[in-house]
Amino acid sequence: MKYNQKQMQIIGVAEKLFSEKGFSGTSIRDISQYADINVSMISYYFGSKEKLIEALFEVRSKDFLTLLADLLSNLDLSPVQKVNVMIDWVLDRFIKNQCFHNIMVREQLSADSRSVQISDLLYSFKTDNLRAMEKIIQEGQQTGEFKNNVDVLMLSTALFGTINQAISTQRFYRKVHNLEELSQQDLENHLKQTLSLHLKKFFKVMLVQELNKPFEG
Repeated sequence: MKYNQKQMQIIGVAEKLFSEKGFSGTSIRDISQYADINVSMISYYFGSKEKLIEALFEVRSKDFLTLLADLLSNLDLSPVQKVNVMIDWVLDRFIKNQCFHNIMVREQLSADSRSVQISDLLYSFKTDNLRAMEKIIQEGQQTGEFKNNVDVLMLSTALFGTINQAISTQRFYRKVHNLEELSQQDLENHLKQTLSLHLKKFFKVMLVQELNKPFEG
């Protein structure tokens, strides 16, 4: 579904509030007040808070899955290069959409209070990402570039878990590496470069046949 500018504004406000207060802790009235719009407008566009978070998940997943589909169909890149591009895309998405990934973490940790609908959204989102990664790795296995005994779920966990950990502990990272003087933008650029290099080296060890060409940095 294509959302108009006003709907995207509401989705953006809801994303920020869901990140800060949780889905169950945020009301439609909270969203309307923060967005400076009437409650009835949210009801008109989305119908309910549940439909609003569905729209948020749709927006955040659609663009990335489209990018992955384009990547899979790109005949100019090797499977190794596709994995590298995928890693950088995931990093970029996490850095740009930190509120959304805070929601993911918060809702996964609140298993006792989250709704069946939220559980289904989380499952669908993570499954779509996993299936896209599987297709890229299977391509490399078919060409003989990647090992056959690959646990894709564990690779996905390592990728998303590593990035989540680094982004959610930025204050700690600043202190440990004496980066307190960096601006937020410079810190994010530093994190992207460091994580990109680390994750590509890790995926090389886990995926690439020893006799094959190593990952390009």
